[in-house]
Amino acid sequence: MHRPQLFLLHFAGGSCYSYNFLEPFLKDFEFVVLELPGRGKRVKETLIYDFENAAYDIFFQIRQKVVSPYFLIYGHSLGASLALRVTNMLEQSSIVPSYLIVSGSAGPGVELGIKDLDSLDQNDFFLVLQKMGGMPESFLKSKALLDFFEPILRADFGLVNNTIEEHISTTVPLFAMMGADEEHVSQIENWSRFTTSNFCYELLPGNHFFILQHPQKVANILKRCYKSIFFNQ
Repeated sequence: MHRPQLFLLHFAGGSCYSYNFLEPFLKDFEFVVLELPGRGKRVKETLIYDFENAAYDIFFQIRQKVVSPYFLIYGHSLGASLALRVTNMLEQSSIVPSYLIVSGSAGPGVELGIKDLDSLDQNDFFLVLQKMGGMPESFLKSKALLDFFEPILRADFGLVNNTIEEHISTTVPLFAMMGADEEHVSQIENWSRFTTSNFCYELLPGNHFFILQHPQKVANILKRCYKSIFFNQ
């Protein structure tokens, strides 16, 4: 029997390497980290600036790779919004995920307060992102790294600011996670509006990139979601 597949969608500025910290805790899954063009193994491809085009890119990747009767989709931050839209697309194609897991986001309709990033110069742009966490000090001291990642991050945050419409929903179970110190954590139950199935959520200590601090707990939640599929059949 084929192992259950876990498709992971990266956050803004991420790549296929973004979840390396999580993989050791999920050996029972086929661990499939997808990435958008312009970074990682797709660095020579053109960046995507339109949310729907980005969602279609991920949709086609999953459609080509899915082989297990049970597969989960997980996305953090930008990846969470893409995961919801892609799950919706897959359902319309009769390819139904077993579970949708999202983190680092309170869902569509919650104002993120980062719409003015395009007007910031490089220094101020990265200072704003540093406040969100997940960006080591050594990164900010390297002009070469800043120059390389700036266009990627600007493209991805453009996607964040032009995400899905609020009428998009799914029929699969949905689990949401957020860091207890995130700005919009009080609105995490907003995610319940986007599924007609079971909804659960959990808060973990930390800020926007709490997942880096709690890989074992995040992995346990993913495992728990998978196991619950069989109890609800």
